[in-house]
Amino acid sequence: MTSHVKAYRAAILHSIADPALVGDAQSYEYFEDGVLVVDNGQVAKIGHAKDLLPTLKGVDVIEYRDALITPGFIDTHIHYPQTGMIAAYGEQLLDWLNTYTFPTEKQFADPAHAADVAQIFLKELLRNGTTTALVFASVHKQSVDAFFEASQALNLRMIAGKVMMDRNAPDYLTDTAQSSYDDSKELIERWHGKARLHYAVTPRFAPTSTPEQLAAAGKLLAEYDDLYMHTHLSENVDEIAWVKSLFPEQKGYLDVYDHFQLLSERSMFAHGVHLCDEECQRLAETGSAVSHCPTSNLFLGSGLFNLKQAEQFKVNVGLGTDVGAGTSFSMLQTLNEAYKVQQLQRNKLSPFKSLFLATLGGAQALRLDDKIGSFAQGNDADFIVLDYHATPLLSYRLQQAKNLEEKLFVLMTIGDDRAVQETFAAGQSVHKR
Repeated sequence: MTSHVKAYRAAILHSIADPALVGDAQSYEYFEDGVLVVDNGQVAKIGHAKDLLPTLKGVDVIEYRDALITPGFIDTHIHYPQTGMIAAYGEQLLDWLNTYTFPTEKQFADPAHAADVAQIFLKELLRNGTTTALVFASVHKQSVDAFFEASQALNLRMIAGKVMMDRNAPDYLTDTAQSSYDDSKELIERWHGKARLHYAVTPRFAPTSTPEQLAAAGKLLAEYDDLYMHTHLSENVDEIAWVKSLFPEQKGYLDVYDHFQLLSERSMFAHGVHLCDEECQRLAETGSAVSHCPTSNLFLGSGLFNLKQAEQFKVNVGLGTDVGAGTSFSMLQTLNEAYKVQQLQRNKLSPFKSLFLATLGGAQALRLDDKIGSFAQGNDADFIVLDYHATPLLSYRLQQAKNLEEKLFVLMTIGDDRAVQETFAAGQSVHKR
């Protein structure tokens, strides 16, 4: 074999289907002693070590003892300009935006500041095992340039866009319907489809965009293939009432976006905490997805996401940390909170459903499951190594685990960034603890 083939030996686990559709037992593939073979940055094969090792003559096999290899985590909603205000005390959503978020985002008018934060942000993602994210930038073009430049340097598969916001925000953060269209178009031409980068048309949320700006967002989506649309939906009851007052001609919050043709297979709506059945049905019909953001919904007191309702209507659901309203970059800790959110509603969230949400489910929600989210042959080799002995407590507790399900649950409950031993993007190590 040629020198661009590499192999990695450890326990290997990946999702192959949604447990809600096929049951837990049929939703994953697991190799207690497995080998992942990577060829030129893509998954060549996975299998049992006893079967694959004899075929790997001349290939260096990197072995991780007491470790688990999984696909890299996929964060379907996060704000990189809010990195510096994570864990800002108190407030409900709308007050929190005005008190903390908008002043922080003002700083991204400075390209040097944007570049510095982009580096910090990506290091945190990779340190926590997240290899792909759907990312809010700020209203400034330079915030997108800085993020994509840093992502491209690491050959990461990332999705981002300039915030569109022409009302109900401070003057220093507002654009116009026309300038947001022009700036977004320029960024699309510069970045969309370059290397492993994708562009998302990004109206912040309906209250901060005029009808003219939402129409401009719809126009962009119609002019280019495979663009994403990324915004917020039904996060907070006061927000929902505000939308109704601003768009009285529309029946509900989702109808506003639907009216401006912002629903498609590449539309991601963050939160969706207070959706009615009719809205779930419409999301499913259009192939749109919702990002479940448990830590921020709990932190801001917004409510509890109804995963069972989404499953009933077959709405695609991803998992978002929503930093900085969210309280951790760690998808393991985000899954810990997601479990509690479902417990409060007397719903079960199994460890295998959790794994699905953080990997293949996120990829499906982003229409990227032919590239990331599992170890299917030909997928990008974005993967992480989780260390069973990362902390004394984790090590001791895992020794008591009786089966894979319990082991996975322990990792998702008391695991955090320390459990991520190494992170790979397209077959290259981009973080090593």
